[in-house]
Amino acid sequence: MSQPGMTIDNVLDSIQHPTDVAKLDADQLRQLADELRERIIGTVSQNGGHLAPSLGVVELTLALLSVFNPDKDKFVWDVGHQAYAWKLLTGRRDEFSTLRQYQGISGFPKMAESPYDHFGVGHSSTSISAAAGMAMARDLAGDDNDVIAIIGDGSMTAGLAFEGLNQAGHQGRRLLVILNDNEMSISKNVGALSLFLSRNLSSRWVRRMKRDVETWLKSVPGIGEEMLNYAKRSEHSLKSFFTPGMLFEAFRFNYVGPVDGHDVRNLAKVMQMARALDEPVLLHVLTKKGKGYEPAESNPTYFHGVGRFELETGAACKFVDSDSLPSYTEVFGSTLCSLAEKDERVIAITAAMPEGTGVGEFSRRFPDRFVDVGICEQHAVTFAAGLAAQGFRPVVAIYSTFLQRSYDQIVHDVCLQKLPVTFCLDRGGLVGEDGPTHHGAFDLSYLRHIPNLTIIAPKDEAELQQAMKTALAGEGPVAIRYPRGIGVGACLSADPGVLEHGRGELLKKGADVAVIAVGSRVHPALAVAEEIERSTGKAVSVFNARFVKPLDAEQLVALARSHDSLLLLEENTTTGGFSSGVLELLADHDCLAGVHVRRLGLPDDFVTHGTQKQLRKLTGIDRAAIRRTLLEMLGLQE
Repeated sequence: MSQPGMTIDNVLDSIQHPTDVAKLDADQLRQLADELRERIIGTVSQNGGHLAPSLGVVELTLALLSVFNPDKDKFVWDVGHQAYAWKLLTGRRDEFSTLRQYQGISGFPKMAESPYDHFGVGHSSTSISAAAGMAMARDLAGDDNDVIAIIGDGSMTAGLAFEGLNQAGHQGRRLLVILNDNEMSISKNVGALSLFLSRNLSSRWVRRMKRDVETWLKSVPGIGEEMLNYAKRSEHSLKSFFTPGMLFEAFRFNYVGPVDGHDVRNLAKVMQMARALDEPVLLHVLTKKGKGYEPAESNPTYFHGVGRFELETGAACKFVDSDSLPSYTEVFGSTLCSLAEKDERVIAITAAMPEGTGVGEFSRRFPDRFVDVGICEQHAVTFAAGLAAQGFRPVVAIYSTFLQRSYDQIVHDVCLQKLPVTFCLDRGGLVGEDGPTHHGAFDLSYLRHIPNLTIIAPKDEAELQQAMKTALAGEGPVAIRYPRGIGVGACLSADPGVLEHGRGELLKKGADVAVIAVGSRVHPALAVAEEIERSTGKAVSVFNARFVKPLDAEQLVALARSHDSLLLLEENTTTGGFSSGVLELLADHDCLAGVHVRRLGLPDDFVTHGTQKQLRKLTGIDRAAIRRTLLEMLGLQE
């Protein structure tokens, strides 16, 4: 490693070990920050990813590695959206071009990927709880390492973060929580807490005022020193009045800040001071999301999680096959607006993701009937239950994987009371490059056994419209589950009809084998069945179950009794999923004797990251796998 003060042509490529960062001088750190941003922007422009969050914490990452030892100390990045610079500096520089690609490095910290990823993340607000556990483990083991949690102000709005603060403050163990405050989560922060955090003073002003007051008090003859000591004892009251310190000191944290998050040297000095305190410390750091790339600074919401884009302009790269078709998310959003025009009881609720879940247009057209609760999925569900109890028809739009966080509220507050809340689960199934923390692989399993809940998994965008109309026309809770990405090109309706409750549809009738499919696997199954019939003469029945609960017992039993072979298809884990439900129903009706059954679905495992196409092939649920399985069941070869 070169000595401080020496010029290095490429500082990033000279970093052979994370601790090398601590050897750099101020000029080299500035150069390294520029190089990190250049590498992050270039890679994300090709692979997609979480650009704006990672650009905002480059200097913070450098300050951490300037002060702490990653071979000894423990770092927990909340969510992990902001960990790209960390990956580049902790041994993954040469692999960084594979970010989020199949068999490449993950877009999130992952313990199995690197010894410097001390805790795996992907969902928000877990860092403080995990770090508090690590601090207790350290003390029980008699170690002396530091534990640092880095959490964004958006994540700090979630209840879990405050549960962690409460426990950590109560235990009083040495712990540093860094609050990265960029006044943004994914979309603009909402709620009283975000307004409270925004009320801060420049640290320079605060320090200057404190210094001037101390000098004046010392100059008072006779009583100056006594007055100064009294002022220092009361310092926390003044600090609390001017800054958010009051909140965190109520949790028994020593509050420090706010501090400029883009000044590496000053950040490092403050961190050195914080680590010397043998108690919980919260360091409040102010950063700019998207810093260093003008398009991301101007539109941090879009560049929070972005697909491929043009480096020069930031414009999204267009894909020919998707230009003309709307996504399921877009169909959901436009249909919700149309239904809300006709029914003033309809209220849209999201958890910090109005654009991601498709309710952005609703928020602009019906602001009085739109609520963004922040990263508080549990609250969103019970809040919706309260609205439903008073005669409204709330629609809770949340990604499938995030709705897992509110399981008890779904059971206890909504379904037990049979309240008409509609859950719209975007990203049901494989989502692609965000990987196992974001795949909607388990929703059919964790929802299917809840009493009073209707579950619909539409086969295409037109059926999604009908499912939404059906849900809002009913009197009980309904979950509608649909995939990420574009639809199949089904004809949309300005006035969709209502589906018959619990009734599927026989799309194709054949005598040789029956395919029972749901959701995203229906159209691939139908296409394969038609191909096989044309090429072999074998007739394949294709049934769109449509309702996962209640299942269409009449038609499913009839299919089992009229076919020797059944193929069950879903894009959910087969463990407790749709196919499990079908088998339970057929067993209860004594329909399985002599019937050959095969199931295709997601494995009892956490599926890695990659494109949806790659992952559907990997898990054996794509068209090729469906064709291969059907031919085997028919006793035929490719």
